[in-house]
Amino acid sequence: MGVAIEQLKTEHRAIQRMLEVLDEVCRRLQTGERAEPEHLGQIVGFFREFADGCHHGKEEEIFFPALEQAGIPKEGGPIGVMLYEHDTMRETMNGLAGAVERHQTGDAAAAADIIRHATAYAAMLRSHIEKEHHALFKMAEAHLSPEEERELAEQFEALEAEKMGAGADGARRALLERMQTFYGAGEPEREGGKGKQ
Repeated sequence: MGVAIEQLKTEHRAIQRMLEVLDEVCRRLQTGERAEPEHLGQIVGFFREFADGCHHGKEEEIFFPALEQAGIPKEGGPIGVMLYEHDTMRETMNGLAGAVERHQTGDAAAAADIIRHATAYAAMLRSHIEKEHHALFKMAEAHLSPEEERELAEQFEALEAEKMGAGADGARRALLERMQTFYGAGEPEREGGKGKQ
């Protein structure tokens, strides 16, 4: 497997870990338990800044154009589907963020909207990741040379540094560890570990 695709898969594992946290937050809200307002904001921030801004940014600005250049069609093909799903997930995340803001101001009715938007977002994102793993990444491996993948990985790192800043990876790991420990959601990934595929 090439370095660029492995990098995207590693990011998927981090995203899947935070989705487990989101599942547990929804479970608590459904049973009338309290979710920490600060945590809700941090979870939304993770998905907006890392999952969308950074990870999907790498795909949209670097990975998908490289696949198009290698002969994988955009319109009527898998890239077009991925882009459509990115847009749909952004709309759903906007709904979740709005519900979280209302919840943070004490709106008791916002909990139901958080659950609705979060459940829809998690289902979409999990399905999206599965499609990339089982279809798009396999196509990419067949079309990209090792040299092209190395170039993509370098571009990914440059984009992440630009969008997330220095030390972002360590801060992201620490946030995931804290959230998974607090909510008892899944197994925290250890340094150097692979976590869930």
